[in-house]
Amino acid sequence: MRKSHPLRRVVLATAATVSGVVLLLSLKPSTDPGATQAAGAGGGAAAQEAAQGGAGAVVSGTMTGDAAQTQYGAVQVRITVVENKITKAEAVQAPKGGTSTQKTELAVPKLNAAVVARQSANIDTVSGATYTSEGYKKSLQSAIDKANASAGSSQGSGSAQAAGTFTGDAAQTQYGAVQVRITVAGGKITKAEAVQAPKGGTSDQKTQLSVPKLNQEAVAAGSADIDSVSGATYTSEGYKKSLQSALDKAKAGKGPSSGSGNAGGSGNAGGSGSSAGSAGSSGAAQAKTVTGSVEQTQYGPVQVRITVAGGKITKAEAVQAPKGGTSDQKTQLSVPKLNQEAVAAGSADIDSVSGATYTSEGYKKSLQSALDKAGV
Repeated sequence: MRKSHPLRRVVLATAATVSGVVLLLSLKPSTDPGATQAAGAGGGAAAQEAAQGGAGAVVSGTMTGDAAQTQYGAVQVRITVVENKITKAEAVQAPKGGTSTQKTELAVPKLNAAVVARQSANIDTVSGATYTSEGYKKSLQSAIDKANASAGSSQGSGSAQAAGTFTGDAAQTQYGAVQVRITVAGGKITKAEAVQAPKGGTSDQKTQLSVPKLNQEAVAAGSADIDSVSGATYTSEGYKKSLQSALDKAKAGKGPSSGSGNAGGSGNAGGSGSSAGSAGSSGAAQAKTVTGSVEQTQYGPVQVRITVAGGKITKAEAVQAPKGGTSDQKTQLSVPKLNQEAVAAGSADIDSVSGATYTSEGYKKSLQSALDKAGV
């Protein structure tokens, strides 16, 4: 029997080893198991894929998911997306009271961190806070879906794109309503103000402390993703909710905007809703006169008419006000001051006149209605 040469055996063994390695490499899965897992539950969407919508569109902005109801209360999640990546996640609503507060404080920070790390709704449930975790993930998926839906649209940045003035829905808080109005130009918030805020007692101090800061933050951030003011948590949260509502209206092109919200005369007293001069579509250079809605008060109706030019109130007057008895004195006392304040402030965010509270409140409501019609 012929004996094989040792060198030949070495060469053959080496060739066999190389062939085996090549075969193994050719059989290796082309997808990363970790990536497959991340794209599994929660709609199978990592933040980049969800925001791109499969079309390669770049998405940046703030998206708030739908509130998910749980056994212990609602959970609502807001995410901040920068160039298709989730950079921040937070719960704008979460269960509170009793042991729910402890579970929320335990779970939410972990869930927030997990979202940024995983870039999807496929995150683990926090032990001991199952209901909160499940609600969180549902709302989170809703926010990601909204980012996905906004991909490719000019309004997908989460910031207001339409030009004009938009008033958010009033957000009820433990101490009173908060309502925010924003002015948008060039796709950016140029002005933010609270047309309603808690008043009376310590609420006055908290409102004076927080609202200017919140206004400034809204303009700087260009979104509702702003910090709450310490010591005014309820006002801050209400502010952010109403601000988000205003931003949503701006994105959808809803509500009055500059040049598109001119009153057409319907509902205006004496036909005063028509523009002074020609009713041009721009409304910027033309002066126009708009009459607000009639507001019923305990002592009679109040109705305000304003003249607007260049986006500013140049004149305000009450076409209706309480009359008879002491009402005459209160009207004579309050209306001139309210008119002056309206022109100076350029908004309905003006102080009530002491001793004429009902007239003042009616005046401000009718004034806000006129401003909404005028798009100021």
